Amino acid sequence: MNLPNSLTTLRIFFVPLLVVVLLTRQPNFDFWGLPIHFEVLGVLILLMAAATDMMDGYLARSRKEITTLGILLDPIADKLLISAAFISLVEMGLMQAWMVVIIIGREFMVMGLREIASVEGLIIPASPLGKVKMILQVLAGCTVILTANHPALKLVGTVLLWMVVVSAVASAGHYFQMFWTQINFRVQQRRRGALLVKPEEKPQDVLTR
Repeated sequence: MNLPNSLTTLRIFFVPLLVVVLLTRQPNFDFWGLPIHFEVLGVLILLMAAATDMMDGYLARSRKEITTLGILLDPIADKLLISAAFISLVEMGLMQAWMVVIIIGREFMVMGLREIASVEGLIIPASPLGKVKMILQVLAGCTVILTANHPALKLVGTVLLWMVVVSAVASAGHYFQMFWTQINFRVQQRRRGALLVKPEEKPQDVLTR
């Protein structure tokens, strides 16, 4: 397994660790007199996982090590990480469940859309809105985790969550637009091809010549 795929796999292993830290609210200890609480560890885990997301793609492109395994694992790792973090925050009472339904529902909708496009031989490129959404998700997740022991950040966390919801809906709409644009283009090509094909001569037409 190459380095980019190893980083992607590492991001998947961060998922259960993040869930355990958030739901058990442990550990809490002092490091050389500096109190380290579970929310700080949760933020560090989420940030390290997000860092592997940026690094694996960059390394795969720069080292020309893009593989089928990496293409399949990368979006799965992203969705597992964000879903685990946000669902844990709902369980902790720090996040509204309906927001998580919209955010995670969007991920499955886009995944299904890409599967349909793949079957049709179409390629839907990554949307810039999708990248913005991922950055907002990490920022919102870190901020909301910190509100467990720092209520003053609640307003900032709420604003970021609303931005995540809006960007999720907007990016989903952009993906659907790109999908339908390619489908319509494919249909028009087929129609033009059908018009250019010369109809086959009927046997009776040949005999009457």
